[in-house]
Amino acid sequence: MGFAVMSLTDAAAGRVRSIVESAGGEAKGIRISIKKGGCAGMEYAVDLVSEPNSKDDLVEHDGAKVWVAPEAVLYLLGTQMDFESTTLRSGFTFNNPNQTSACGCGESVELKPADLAALAARGDAVVRAN
Repeated sequence: MGFAVMSLTDAAAGRVRSIVESAGGEAKGIRISIKKGGCAGMEYAVDLVSEPNSKDDLVEHDGAKVWVAPEAVLYLLGTQMDFESTTLRSGFTFNNPNQTSACGCGESVELKPADLAALAARGDAVVRAN
C-alpha cells in the first residue's frame, strides 16, 4: 500500500514505543480497531500486538508500529493519532475527520465512513480495486 491510513504524532509514537518496551519481548506494537459501545455508539480499541494480523494495515512512525484493523480503515482514513497527558487523564486521542459527534464524557464517538470521492477531490491517495 502506498499511503498510510492514519498518521501518528511524535508523542503518540513515543507512547507506543514505551508500551512495547514495558510489555516485554513478544510485543511488536499496538492495534487500533473500532468497536460498538458507549453512549455515542462506537469506541476506539487499542490492543497490544505480539503476532500481527496479515490483513491489518501497518502505520509506522519513528520506530513505533501501529496496525489498523481492516474493518476500521474506512472510519480512520485521514485520522491523526496523538497522545496527551493532563492533570486529569492521559491517553491516546484521535483527530478524526470522520467523527460526527462524541458523548459528553469523551469515551465514545459517532463515526461515518470516509468519503472517498471527497478524498480523491482533495488529491489524497485512494486505494483502487483492480
